Amino acid sequence: MSQECNSNCAECGVDCPSRTAPQSFLEKPNELSSVRKVIGVVSGKGGVGKSLVTSLLAVTLQRREFKTAILDADITGPSIPRAFGLHEKAGAIDQGILPVQSKLGTQIMSINLLLENDTDPVVWRGPVIAGAVKQFWTDVIWKDVDFMFVDMPPGTGDVPLTVFQSLPVDGIIVVASPQELVSMIVSKAVKMAGMLNIPVLGIVENMSYYECPNCHERHMIFGDSHIEQLAGEFGIETVCRIPVQPELAANCDSGTIELFEGDWLEPIADVIEKL
Repeated sequence: MSQECNSNCAECGVDCPSRTAPQSFLEKPNELSSVRKVIGVVSGKGGVGKSLVTSLLAVTLQRREFKTAILDADITGPSIPRAFGLHEKAGAIDQGILPVQSKLGTQIMSINLLLENDTDPVVWRGPVIAGAVKQFWTDVIWKDVDFMFVDMPPGTGDVPLTVFQSLPVDGIIVVASPQELVSMIVSKAVKMAGMLNIPVLGIVENMSYYECPNCHERHMIFGDSHIEQLAGEFGIETVCRIPVQPELAANCDSGTIELFEGDWLEPIADVIEKL
């Protein structure tokens, strides 16, 4: 720093160390927390199944005997507690907030675990929502977590940017649906991750096809898939597809997602496990 420095970098043209040193926005976790890896689940558009993919990945890694957690960053549209059948509220001790554990042990924090009623709307502006997501990282006590999955809201706005900059994200999973328009929007999320130097671990195409239970023929009821083309464009090697399956929807609605049957996400789980 120059001896004549007035601490106003906006008016200074000197490239001193204090000006050029990279600034980290990472927030420290709770002092009692232990989280090995953080994986974001993102998309540029709503309604494509990010919460479903987040839940399935957490359960899949849990079945591999890893300890998993879900940070529900979709503050205005939380759906994780319902998928896991959670109705109790998060507790607290002097050192911080305690996440709620699912029946099989996944640690979960969502705004719906703090609200008095599940149907109460969260009418907050962007900065307040982003602050709440930060607190889910800094104030919640995450115990011995191997893999934390962050269920993002759609788009590339305040909350995804807050998560990417404030949490030590090790990679993201991108969720898409077969429509070409959605693939175009997902490209924005992939490019945002690239701008922030966060690797894309894989792409999941939800509602990819419907398989007839009698003849096992696959029907592309939402149009032809463009996911391979999108993955190739960005050099993403791992692609998974989830079919339209009534049983899976019933698991989410009944809070029994931990009982789902299917191996659609095993390739991405392999990639995550190698982290």
